[in-house]
Amino acid sequence: MTLDTVEAWDAARLAAWSEPLLAQVESALSRWVGVDSPVQLGEAMRYAVLDGGKRLRPLLVLAANEAVGGDAQAALRAACATELIHAYSLVHDDLPCMDNDILRRGKPTVHVKFGEAGALLAGDALQALAFELLTPGDGSVACAVQARLCRLLAGAAGSQGMAGGQAIDLASVGLALDEAQLRQMHRLKTGALLQGSVEMGAACAEGVAADALAALRDYGAALGLAFQVVDDILDVVADSATLGKTAGKDAENDKPTYVSLLGLDGARARAQGLLAEALAALARSGLADTAALRALAHMVVDRDR
Repeated sequence: MTLDTVEAWDAARLAAWSEPLLAQVESALSRWVGVDSPVQLGEAMRYAVLDGGKRLRPLLVLAANEAVGGDAQAALRAACATELIHAYSLVHDDLPCMDNDILRRGKPTVHVKFGEAGALLAGDALQALAFELLTPGDGSVACAVQARLCRLLAGAAGSQGMAGGQAIDLASVGLALDEAQLRQMHRLKTGALLQGSVEMGAACAEGVAADALAALRDYGAALGLAFQVVDDILDVVADSATLGKTAGKDAENDKPTYVSLLGLDGARARAQGLLAEALAALARSGLADTAALRALAHMVVDRDR
């Protein structure tokens, strides 16, 4: 299903596009996660991944793949891999040595349910499984595509991406960061995997024009930062039941946020500005079908959880 205009993508149209794709992702995750693992490890892995979350990263992979006309099988594996990396990061972030949180996706965090060692191992196993999914040995995904996907995911997750951003976050508690420092932290911690999801979707196709790839990278970068700005806003204005995680943790832990730096109105304005940047990047991509990517950008900024 493809739509050509921004106006066509109301909530019902977005649901009509996303629901069958999400069903494919959920089915694949259910088939692949925790299968043949030792019993408690498999249970912890499945608990961390299944039946929860917005699945934004998989949707970005699939929407970008649709925009470039890439390989659907490679894109499904890439979509699931991004979700596994995201899930592993949440399991580890919630540990007592990190954010020490007890609620995630509306249920007890993995270390509360399975113990700290169980959570640590589940996160490790999910990270490894993500790369296993990207490298099937049955010839269903071209070797060159496998290599591109692994490189992009490793970069998004490692020291120059998500892990690096988390390190900056932990080192910044109680500090007064300026906007450039805050942007860099969130560009790595949150934005890198969202941007990487877009790039991985595009990497499932051959021969995509360099200008289009650059525009998709810019879109992903703006969207990734917008997501974090909205997260900072919701941590202040939403309750725990709505968020599915503990509200108010940033202020309680004296963490620098866009709200603490810019105020609520300033943070909301920044989110809208980043949305405009993302949409402008799509407009200059030269790609014919970016409707899903546009709709996802609006969803990120307009969400209430």
